[in-house]
Amino acid sequence: MSPGVRRREFLAAGAAAGAVAGLARDALGQVQPKPVRLGVIGVGGRGSYLLGVALKAGVEVPALCDIAPAAIARGTAIVEKAGGKKPEGYQKGPTDYQRMLQRDDLDAVLVTTPMQLHAPMSIDALRAGKHALSEVAAAMTVDECWGIVRAADETGKVYMLAENCCYWFHCLMILNMVQKGLFGELTYAECGYVHDCRSLLFQGDGSLTWRGEMARDCCGNVYPTHSLGPVAQWLGINRGDRMVSLVAGRTGSAALNDYVAKRFPEGHAARQIRFKLPDSSTTLIRTAKGALIDLRFDMCSARPHPTTTYYTLQGVKASYDSRQQFIWLDGRTPGYRWEELSKYMKEFEHPLWTKHGAEAKATGHEGADYFPIREFLQAVRKGAPPPIDAADAAAWSVIIPLSAKSIAEDGAPQEIPDFTKGKWETRKG
Repeated sequence: MSPGVRRREFLAAGAAAGAVAGLARDALGQVQPKPVRLGVIGVGGRGSYLLGVALKAGVEVPALCDIAPAAIARGTAIVEKAGGKKPEGYQKGPTDYQRMLQRDDLDAVLVTTPMQLHAPMSIDALRAGKHALSEVAAAMTVDECWGIVRAADETGKVYMLAENCCYWFHCLMILNMVQKGLFGELTYAECGYVHDCRSLLFQGDGSLTWRGEMARDCCGNVYPTHSLGPVAQWLGINRGDRMVSLVAGRTGSAALNDYVAKRFPEGHAARQIRFKLPDSSTTLIRTAKGALIDLRFDMCSARPHPTTTYYTLQGVKASYDSRQQFIWLDGRTPGYRWEELSKYMKEFEHPLWTKHGAEAKATGHEGADYFPIREFLQAVRKGAPPPIDAADAAAWSVIIPLSAKSIAEDGAPQEIPDFTKGKWETRKG
């Protein structure tokens, strides 16, 4: 290797060469990609569902890992029903996934475990030479965020965050409009995840689920990526702009305490838990170009379903509000009034939905679950950067520890690390 070839370029070239080597020819002599060999860590409700989506996308599944034998059995049945060979199960405790990662017949892993485990498992997978697709959020601490970035950089393996909200029809449509210049300079965005999840904090016996453990231990925004992800893509975060600092504030925990008091009788152990998680919190994020993001999180306030994950975007030439799906376009909207976004659907439908909408609609979350699997597999096959890479995953997920730190310090500003290492102005989307 010549002195002018950097390590990262060498690794990328090797990945691309590997992708080409992984091609086969069908009976007509046409080049067809070999199936990506995917292992799944965590075969619970979400994991088993995404396993089915991945199988429809043409993967092979040699191995599954979960601490629950029933989950392994369920995942095995899903693979076999799809026509695959019986996968080997790894169920010998919380670290048995590391034994699975030593297999030489795995190209990639899907991490769908409790959120607190996403970062260590993804890092271990990358270090073991596997590509990694992680459910959200990517990490819980600043160190874990940097760990993912370094592991992806140093191994040259594909890391992608499976943030499905970025692929909702309306979110991609707004992205298309932004990229075509209809919004002009972007100045402000508002987004939030507002969903009464109190019942999901407890097992039937009153012990805590992994969500409950987060509510007990964390005081900031513990679930930022569903709301922040699309907004970050609209604003070109890590690709022309970056988030530089934040401040956060919180309410008390009145609604959560009220729920516990109503659900559990006097003397129950659940009543003794002191939860740090507020009913609601707000984080204000400033970008290098001067845009402002207002990020709300609330999973403990009493409110009816469905989930409300909402977005607004303000530009010099346009304004959008997802709560009513209204848009205003300067020079295009007749009069000075809101219009329904659907009026522009045919004109600005994102190419991903134009091409793959039929397949997407067969999956959950209004079709958005289809695209993270597809885009990850495409990146692995081509040896190409994924659309939501390690730097994006770290930037969106670092809101968790930094919002908590700001709250603990009475709203003190917190600097957001540059996970692109100075490349945010020139990175391409």
